[in-house]
Amino acid sequence: MAFKKEVVEIIEPRDMFVGNVDAPVTLVEFGEYESEVCAKANEVVKQVLQKYEGDVRFNFRHFPLTGIHQRSLKAAESAVAAGQVGMFWEMHNVLFANRRNLGITSLKLHSREAGIQNKHFLDELVNATYGWQVQGDIKEGLKKGVKDVPAFFINDELFTGKVTLEDFSKVIDEALKKTKRKTPAKQRA
Repeated sequence: MAFKKEVVEIIEPRDMFVGNVDAPVTLVEFGEYESEVCAKANEVVKQVLQKYEGDVRFNFRHFPLTGIHQRSLKAAESAVAAGQVGMFWEMHNVLFANRRNLGITSLKLHSREAGIQNKHFLDELVNATYGWQVQGDIKEGLKKGVKDVPAFFINDELFTGKVTLEDFSKVIDEALKKTKRKTPAKQRA
């Protein structure tokens, strides 16, 4: 009697977006959860998503700087684990809010705070179940020339401005013009 092997399909970080799936502008960030600069950038991204609701979709890719932030790799894996149960963004925000406390036991507690009820969550972290997905993000970031975080790309073009709503707005407005959309879904403030 042959045993049927269970096939588990893993949702990759590159497939986890927030915002309108058909938005004409895609904002991608390569970042990590222990970085103060990435945490501040996360707040700016929230403003961008609010201002450009319907016109921008956002994708966060993991680029843990393990040389200076030893816990950032497991934090990234925990976010990918959360994404498997549809709670990536909840965990993403909880991780930034608790960026100074990202040990494995703390990550389990943070998962509960994010609303995740996966009894295998801690085992998945200890066994690096989602380590390959994080490594895939790192490899893609390196291929794109990422050296530090946060690194942003708007419609696959490296964003070189300051991480402010104003600088993002300039580039996003230009990208929207290129897509021949005269006005974004929400009124510009």
